[in-house]
Amino acid sequence: MVTKLPKVDVVTVGVGWMGGIVAAELTKAGFNVVGLDKGMEKNLKDYQLTHDELRYHVRSEGNQSLTHETFTLRNTLDQEANPIRQKSSIVIGNGIGGGGSHWAAQTHRYYPYDFEIRTKTIEKYGEGKIPENMTIQDWGITYDEMDPYYDKFEKMVGASGEPDPNYPQRSNPYPNPPLKKSEGMKMFEKVAKQLGYKPFVTPAATVSQTYTNPDGETLNACQYCGFCSGNYCEYGAKADPLVTVIPTAQKTGKFELRSHAKVIRVLHDGKKATGVLYQDTRSGEEFEQPADLVVLSSYVFNNVRLLLLSNIGKPYDPVTGTGVIGKNFTDHHGYPTTIGLFDDKKFNNYAYTGAHGMTITDFTGDLFDHSNLNFLHGAQIEFRHFGSAPIGNNPTPPGTQMWGREFKKNSLFYSNRDLSIFSQKAALPYKDYYIDLDPNYKDVNGDPLIRITWDYSENERALTEFIQEKHIEILKEMGASHIIPHPLPDHFSGFLNGQHNGGGAIMGADPETSAVNSYLQMWDMDNLFVCGASAFPHFGVSNPTTTAGALTYRATEGMIKYLKEGGGLLVQAKKDKTLA
Repeated sequence: MVTKLPKVDVVTVGVGWMGGIVAAELTKAGFNVVGLDKGMEKNLKDYQLTHDELRYHVRSEGNQSLTHETFTLRNTLDQEANPIRQKSSIVIGNGIGGGGSHWAAQTHRYYPYDFEIRTKTIEKYGEGKIPENMTIQDWGITYDEMDPYYDKFEKMVGASGEPDPNYPQRSNPYPNPPLKKSEGMKMFEKVAKQLGYKPFVTPAATVSQTYTNPDGETLNACQYCGFCSGNYCEYGAKADPLVTVIPTAQKTGKFELRSHAKVIRVLHDGKKATGVLYQDTRSGEEFEQPADLVVLSSYVFNNVRLLLLSNIGKPYDPVTGTGVIGKNFTDHHGYPTTIGLFDDKKFNNYAYTGAHGMTITDFTGDLFDHSNLNFLHGAQIEFRHFGSAPIGNNPTPPGTQMWGREFKKNSLFYSNRDLSIFSQKAALPYKDYYIDLDPNYKDVNGDPLIRITWDYSENERALTEFIQEKHIEILKEMGASHIIPHPLPDHFSGFLNGQHNGGGAIMGADPETSAVNSYLQMWDMDNLFVCGASAFPHFGVSNPTTTAGALTYRATEGMIKYLKEGGGLLVQAKKDKTLA
């Protein structure tokens, strides 16, 4: 029997970054919000003494368990998908705060080219430059419209950074100065400048000094402890929903947070969402939570899965290219990485943060000429301190046996003699890469799992080869004794370790080709908003959280207007893109 609860103004499905932003902004505006999350409670006491590589990086505590729910994968339409079972492949956050508790906290913005990628590509190179099956499209919004929301997100998380020399004018500087430069960063910077590139300190939401954000939440200065990405921050230096937006919402007295609450359907009458049906994962009891406004603010797969299970929107058909739910899935994995080993230098690789390093954006987006290149978009080059935790980091020169006396000798010698250059590259969508419901595999409730159909494209392969040549060039100039490039695998294996996935409920200016408008409002159901990277029509070169957060801040303005003025679409298809 389902227990029906009293109606509220707003219910969010998922309480991580996106759900936390929605809760903070709407409760400050006077609305009552219920936040539902299928994970466990977390509080700052759980963050103490979390310097445990085995517990978090190896055993994946804090990540979604694959015991009751996973994903299936195939590379092509004619293959049968199989479940992803290896827990190290998936680092989707579990519990209140979600992935925002263990993210690396890199805070790059996307580029103007990203938001108008199809238009700008055709204007410069002609439509023939776009491969036949590539489904890039404009986002229905411009960078200039996004700038104030990027600024708002950066101020909320206390981003520490210095200006990207290739970026358009920002409305404001970063709220905090950049993180400290290590010896390796200084080496990289010097060589990169000698080669004619424009390196800068990677922006990060690990704050470089004690900082109080506009909502009154205080973050402490980063200690460079090395346990950051994949870990909770016990110093309170890394921005996290649990130390920023969630406390902001709770202080209003208008936010009710419910953990262990797995939403299994969005309820609707065909025209409006009426609420959600959720299950208490401890008891199995089911509840109906009515609401005037429903916000899907969980991870990409769950947002799309709920739309499909609830029969909202038209599912995407990869054969005809029609439909929108599940369209344009992209994955950031297959990061080009090159390791340099140094016989004559040793570094303190233990002192770092999750996003500690330098970045070069000279080969990002369309900042360089693609006329004679066989790929679109680009990649950023990052010198990154990934840390020297002993289990996951054990570099040795090529040819070293992986056991025995030689392995032990080289492992000891090259400990802290390694530096890494890494690239996040754009992932562009294709007609037959998408997500849908698997016809064969189900979760513990009997509902179909999400099926991923995706593989590395020729665009990514060409881009990887191009950018890795730049890695090798830089490491040679830095004086590396051994250079070890990691090539792109033959096929995508389902290794979702970067927690960088996008698409499936994409935004745009046309309901025929997008699921949500530029306020992340469903075209088909105006009181349903879908927040997160599920709205991205493609993946740019950097971490998705900053762009997803900025889009969500913009969406909350639309939600408030919707609730105050009684509904309706906030933008018209292919026409008005303003709130006016």
